[in-house]
Amino acid sequence: MKHPFGLIFKMLVPIAIGMAVVWWLFSREFDPAVLDSIHWSSRVLLCIVLALLFMAGRDYGMTWRFRILTDRSLSWLSALKVCMLCEFTSCVTPTTAGGSALGMLFLHREGIEFGKGTALMMTTLFLDNLFFVLTLPLFLLLVPYDLLFGFGERAFTVGLQSVFWSIYGLLTAWTAVLCTGILIKPRAIRTALGRLFRLGWLRRWADKADTLGADMEATGRDLRHRSLSWWLKAFAATSVSWLSRFLLVNALFLGFAPGADQFVVLARQFVVWVILMVSPTPGGAGISEWLFTTYYGDLLGGAGMALVIALFWRILSYYVYLIIGCFILPSWLGKGLKKSRKYA
Repeated sequence: MKHPFGLIFKMLVPIAIGMAVVWWLFSREFDPAVLDSIHWSSRVLLCIVLALLFMAGRDYGMTWRFRILTDRSLSWLSALKVCMLCEFTSCVTPTTAGGSALGMLFLHREGIEFGKGTALMMTTLFLDNLFFVLTLPLFLLLVPYDLLFGFGERAFTVGLQSVFWSIYGLLTAWTAVLCTGILIKPRAIRTALGRLFRLGWLRRWADKADTLGADMEATGRDLRHRSLSWWLKAFAATSVSWLSRFLLVNALFLGFAPGADQFVVLARQFVVWVILMVSPTPGGAGISEWLFTTYYGDLLGGAGMALVIALFWRILSYYVYLIIGCFILPSWLGKGLKKSRKYA
C-alpha cells in the first residue's frame, strides 16, 4: 500500500467492479420512466441531508469508540483520522480479509503502542460481532420472518436464507471464542488453538493461530479489569455506528419511497451487512449493488428505483470513504517517512 501505483490499483479495482455491475444492472433492469417519477421536492432533499447526518453518525460512533478504548489518550481529531483510515482500507480490501487489520498501524502512528493497538483492534472486532449477535433477536421480533426471507423468487430467498444463517452461525461461534479467549479463559483458548492447528493440513496456519492466541491473551490482560460502565459505553458507541449505517438507507427510502415499511428496510440492512461480511471483493464491490437491488426490489415495485437508491447508498457508504482516504493516506504515509528518516 505504500507504493502509489499499488494504491491507485487497489482503488480502481473495486470502482471498476462496482461500476461494471451497476452498468449490467442498469442495462438489464432499469426503466428510464423511473427517473421521470422522481420529484426532487424539498422532502427528497431533506431526506438526503438526513442520510448525510446518519453517515456522520456512523463516523461519530467509531470515533467515540476509539476515544473510549484508548481512555481518551487519542484526541477527537486523531481518533477520527484512525476511523477514516480504517474505513478506507475496508474499501480497498476484501471484507473477508478485514479492512481494519491495519488499525494497529494507524493507532501506532497516533502514539499508541503496537501491543495495545492490537488489543484495541481485537476489542473492536469483538464489539462489532457482539452487536450483530445480540440485535438479531430484536429484528426478528420487529419484522415477520417471511418479510426477510420468504418473498420473491424461491431460488434467491432460499439461497439468501442459507448464506445468512451460515454466516450468522459462524459469527456467533467466533464471538463466543473471542469472549472466552479475551475475558474468560485466554490461556485455555490459546492452548486449544495451538493443538487444533497442529493437526494435518491446518499446520500451515499454526503460526497465525499462535499469534491470534497471544493477542487474545494480551487483550484479556488489558480488559478484564474494565468496569461495566466502560463496556456499556463502548457497546453504545458501537451501536450508534452500526445503527447509523442501517438508518442511512431508511433516510433514502423516506425520500424516494416513503410508502415502504421502515422496520423492514432497517431489518433487511442487518441481513445485507451480515452477508457482506464474507464478500470476496474489495469493499463488497459488485456484490453490494446486486444484493441491494435484488433484495429491496419488492418494496419498490421493481428493480429500477432500487438501483437509484442503491447508487445513493454506495456513494454515501463507500465511495465517499475512498475519496476521503485519498486525501488522508498520503499525509499519513509522508508522516511515517519523516519519522523513518529522523531515526535513520
